Amino acid sequence: MRYTTAGESHGPEEIAVIEGIPAGLHITQEDVNAQLARRQKGYGRGERQKIETDTVTFLTGIRHQKTLGSPITLNVHNDDHNNWSKIMAPNEPQTSENSLRRVLRPRPGHADLVGGIKYRLHDDLRNVLERSSARETTMRVAVGAVAKKLLAEIGVDVHGFVVNVGPAKSDLSTLTQYQDLEALRQVTESFETRALDAAADKAIRDVIDSTKRDANTVGGQVQVMATGVPVGLGSYISADDKLDAKIARAIVGINAFKGVQFGAGFDNAEKYGDQVMDEIFWRPEKGFYRGSDNLGGFEGGMTTGEAIVVRGVVKPIPTLYRPMQSVDIDTHQDHRASIERSDTTAVTAAAVIAEAMVAIELAKAVLDKFDADNIDRMKEQVAAYRQEVKAF
Repeated sequence: MRYTTAGESHGPEEIAVIEGIPAGLHITQEDVNAQLARRQKGYGRGERQKIETDTVTFLTGIRHQKTLGSPITLNVHNDDHNNWSKIMAPNEPQTSENSLRRVLRPRPGHADLVGGIKYRLHDDLRNVLERSSARETTMRVAVGAVAKKLLAEIGVDVHGFVVNVGPAKSDLSTLTQYQDLEALRQVTESFETRALDAAADKAIRDVIDSTKRDANTVGGQVQVMATGVPVGLGSYISADDKLDAKIARAIVGINAFKGVQFGAGFDNAEKYGDQVMDEIFWRPEKGFYRGSDNLGGFEGGMTTGEAIVVRGVVKPIPTLYRPMQSVDIDTHQDHRASIERSDTTAVTAAAVIAEAMVAIELAKAVLDKFDADNIDRMKEQVAAYRQEVKAF
């Protein structure tokens, strides 16, 4: 399985093409739209979310709500393009009239300046920000929706939520009270902040509100969990085959993510071996299992069968309404950075995007290990493999 996305932030369309999805997977536009709607929701999001209503159109690879095994093309129209059609016109030469929104003062922390230097874009840094914008993650969430449908066929569930926004934190010790991810999902999705409880929801709202009043932005952490994952996805044979490494790359590849950990992660650096390693047990009805999950469901780059636990660090958004020091690329004079429409925080949306990326990498790993031509044959192979693992 592989995919690519295309489209600019204010261009007419966002597009994704997915190859390698088995034939026979049942999927509807509503399955994808539900995930796109989750990405757009969340406390602290900006005005653009009131303009855009992201809905997907299936262009290829699906017939009668079932995949054909051929490349799948997903399309999301940018409603906001109506306000930018002249600025983004692909078939007209550059004029003074269609270049009114030039970006000349790069924002610290954004791709503006480095991208302009790399691609020799002297005249307008908008050519950088249009693609480097997090608007592109719309299509990664759409691809993730397809991946989640595939994973659900073999009993794998994936869910992301917010750990903290600035100093306001969810109480992670409450996770043990949930029987499954669906029960957890019902709670976190009931809060606009995607927090774990009402107290954390209020605290996060307060942080976001005060940050907005200060014309500032704020970051945080999100956590993604996956259950029902078969043992042995990934491999220890080479670094490129390690599944946790692939997931780490996918998480840090999301806009604004600056760190990733599995299980207890960086806290393990302050502990001793007997506090960290997940001890091994065996029962006839269950087979081998671990007594804890400090390593986040991975050993040697392979899944252990325990819950996968991934956490990502999201930096504050670079666009501040109280802009920071910058330099005009035309005059080289000191100026305040450009201001683009922005969110106060994207942490609430980042949880959904990270969830999608974990789902994509898990789906890839499943399709690497099992039959990728037909969904029913894949399910048969997974079921047989689970029995083999149980009997080991």
